[in-house]
Parts: sequence; structure tokens; C-alpha cells
Amino acid sequence: MMNSLGAVVRHVSDELNKIVIGQQQLVTQALATVLCGGHALIEGVPGVAKTLTVKCMARVLNVGFRRVQCNSDLMPADIVGTNVFDAMIADFRVHQGPLFTELLLVDEINRMPPRTQAALLEAMEERQATIDGVSYPLPPYFTVFATQNPIEFEGTYPLPEAQLDRFLLKISVGYPDLASEVKILHEHSGLDVRKVEELRLTSLDPEALDAARRSVIDVTVEAALTEYVARLVRKTRDWSAIRLGASPRAAIAVLRVSKAFAAMEERDYLIPDDVKAAVKCTLRHRILLDPEAELEGVTADEALEQVIRSVEVPK
Repeated sequence: MMNSLGAVVRHVSDELNKIVIGQQQLVTQALATVLCGGHALIEGVPGVAKTLTVKCMARVLNVGFRRVQCNSDLMPADIVGTNVFDAMIADFRVHQGPLFTELLLVDEINRMPPRTQAALLEAMEERQATIDGVSYPLPPYFTVFATQNPIEFEGTYPLPEAQLDRFLLKISVGYPDLASEVKILHEHSGLDVRKVEELRLTSLDPEALDAARRSVIDVTVEAALTEYVARLVRKTRDWSAIRLGASPRAAIAVLRVSKAFAAMEERDYLIPDDVKAAVKCTLRHRILLDPEAELEGVTADEALEQVIRSVEVPK
């Protein structure tokens, strides 16, 4: 089973690297999100391939894709759907909104009004959507990738802590290095990447993603590593630079993502490096920094790096 997951990881990486250049961390963490059955918040400035990555990943994974562009007028029915009268049958029928897909890209989620955010929160947590009082299950691979611009805040609605905690990962996307940017200019000059259906990408067999998800669940975790995760999360609660530490649900998230990273390396057992790799992307949006630390320019990632260094690694 580990071999099948390794094949999935290599296939997805190879196919996406044809189009998405210089963003391997984004590709890896986005794939880990799907394998864990979670959701991800992707933060980065415009133009660094956030949307393109998710669109191409849906194509390669052979699953559905829908996109929602958020704005202040977006209502719950716009994303969930509604009942519409069908004159052909003289009765109402359900018109499902873009939520009913496998990979849902919610662009600029912090421009979504609070009422609509609440509808999305139900879908993310319960994996169902309610239309006129009736609940409908969402597809088994339903995954939300929400993007957020870290620079522009005018006309936005900051996400509440409860909704941030529903995101398994927060993926920070920076600019590619010089060599990658030169390669982008060479390879994309005659390519319209907006038309994903025309790109030469090879899709997986439908059964491959199921097998890959089972591989993540089957990763063995020794008792010492379970305790290591708990110690790391508890340390965030009494660290001087952190005002509000991570919750027990955050500890579960760290363990889930650690297992995904282990499985993606074709191992059926966890090692401390898997946990260390998972800490920042799973906790950076679940902690609040102390105001004094923020004034000194300390970032969430820097505070978490200090926490990692302070906790003894099991042998």
C-alpha cells in the first residue's frame, strides 16, 4: 500500500511541476490536505500560483473542481444552493451550489460576509449543506482550499478563531527563487494556463486516491511520538511569545499531518522529523502571539520554531 501512495505522490508532483514551477511546498502540503481529508487556508500575494495549483491538482487527482470568488454581496444561497421552481414538472427542485464538488477553491475568503462564512463552516465541519432546512451530504473528497491576501485588508471580514481552527493547514506561499522564475518565463510564454482542460496533464485512476488515503491511516505511531506531539502542543500554551496556545484539536491535526508526511515519504511509521515538518503549517493559524512579541517583529513561525527547539526529541 505504501508503494501505491508513493506512486500517487510522484505522479501528482511530476504532473504539477509541468505547470506549477518553484512551489513544491505548496504542492506537497496541498496534497497532504487532500490525503488527510482536511481543508487548507492558502495565504500569499496575488500571482504565485495558488489558484492554478488547486485547479491542476483537481485535474490530476481526477476529481471535481469549483471556484467561488468572494465579495461583500455573497449570500449563503450563492454557495450552498436553493430550491427553484421547475415549470416542466410543476414542482420545486434542488439547485445545488458550488459547494457540491470535491475540490472547492474559495478565493479571498476574508471578503466573504460572516453569514456566508457560517454556511461554509457547516460544510467544512459537518460535510453537509443545508438547503431550506434539508441537509444534503457533500462528496467524500470534499476539500476546501481558501485563499487569502496577507497585504490587502480593506473591505475584508477577518476569519473568526472558530473557523480558522477548522482549517487543517495554513499554507504560506512566497515568491519562487530566481531560477524558477526564469523557468516560468521560458515555459509559460506560449501557454494559456487559464485553460486547465487543455493542459497535457495525466489523471489518476479513481481508486488510487482511496488507496492513498488508507495508507495515511495505516501509518504506525509509537507511544513516545504521540507524547512528543502532546508536549509540543502543550508547550505553546506557556511559551512567553505566545498569548494563546494550541488546543487538543490542534494536537490531533499535527498528528494527522505528520502521518501524511510519513506516508508520502513511503514509510509506514512515524519519525520525529515528520512531526517537526507538520508543526508550523498546522499551528501557525491556531496560536495568537503576545502583543510585545509582535511589536518586536516575532512571527508565528519563529515562535513555533523556538517551541520545537525547546522540546526534547524522543530517541
